[in-house]
Amino acid sequence: MTPVPDFTLPAALEAREPPEARGRGRDGVRLLVGRRATGQVGHHRFRDLPDLLAPGDLLVVNTSATLPAAVRLDKLAVHFSTPLPGEDDLWLVELRLRSGEASVPYGGGRTGEWLPMPGGATLTLLRRHTGRLWAARLSTGVVPYLHRHGVPIRYGHVRRDWPLAAYQTVFAHDRGDGGAEMPSAARPFTAELVAALVSRGVLLAPLTLHTGVASLRAHEPPYAERYEVPEATAALVEHVRARGGRVIAVGTTVVRALETAVDAHGRVRPSRGWTEHVVTPESDVRAVDGLLTGLHAPGASHLEMVAAIAGPGLMEAAYRAALDDGYLWHEFGDSHLILP
Repeated sequence: MTPVPDFTLPAALEAREPPEARGRGRDGVRLLVGRRATGQVGHHRFRDLPDLLAPGDLLVVNTSATLPAAVRLDKLAVHFSTPLPGEDDLWLVELRLRSGEASVPYGGGRTGEWLPMPGGATLTLLRRHTGRLWAARLSTGVVPYLHRHGVPIRYGHVRRDWPLAAYQTVFAHDRGDGGAEMPSAARPFTAELVAALVSRGVLLAPLTLHTGVASLRAHEPPYAERYEVPEATAALVEHVRARGGRVIAVGTTVVRALETAVDAHGRVRPSRGWTEHVVTPESDVRAVDGLLTGLHAPGASHLEMVAAIAGPGLMEAAYRAALDDGYLWHEFGDSHLILP
């Protein structure tokens, strides 16, 4: 079993604004690189990525766009998470009590209660789905409504609002839907960096997984999320693996989608639908060789997946180095690359 590091995150290491507001480009964030073969950890900038990968390596990226999924009322905020599987007219929502510029989880609400929403819409609470999420119905189409009345979800470590563009990656493709949160591992990519990777001979392939709202509660497992692994991406993953190349997932969302798409024979197949797959140190990671991700908060369920990919010792060493060298956490923070 690979241990998940137990650590305290100092407030000074929480990224409170995008790197652009700190005088850096998106690809100017730091990049911590850990190598399983040697157990060594190195320090780079994200723009060094082409030099850290080899021709024939494959980066698999999430093309999900970020929705402005938070709607603010006078005293409450409603965070729209995902539609319910098989019940697309119902969405999971989290109610939060507004406190100045921030919000905290709100434990109130009752079955059948309806909330008046901006623009004349109403939200009806139908049943509790988890301790913090409600299954609810909005009186109009959710995604168009969010684009008219919503703002990006902002957690307490971010001190002010930023425009939706700050939460979109270079790979985001607006198909009329999206996720509640940014697939933030891909945020540091720029068009120029993508061009440099292609010139290096690094391959890129897309998939989609729409994320729901995260919880800061420790040990809360991920719930069902919508995903699609296209036929061309599945074929390219198998092509690269057959020729000894490395498949690097850009983000934990990509790992979840690819591992869901692995068949009984260990091959990645085209797949779409809803996934509840959870990757832990006790489960086999069959589709990816490496992971490009952010730095995850103590107790976050994503740490289990990172531990499964990093292997014994490397994750502990990487997180200790990140703390000692002042790396920044969260969606606007620094990056972590795990290589074989």
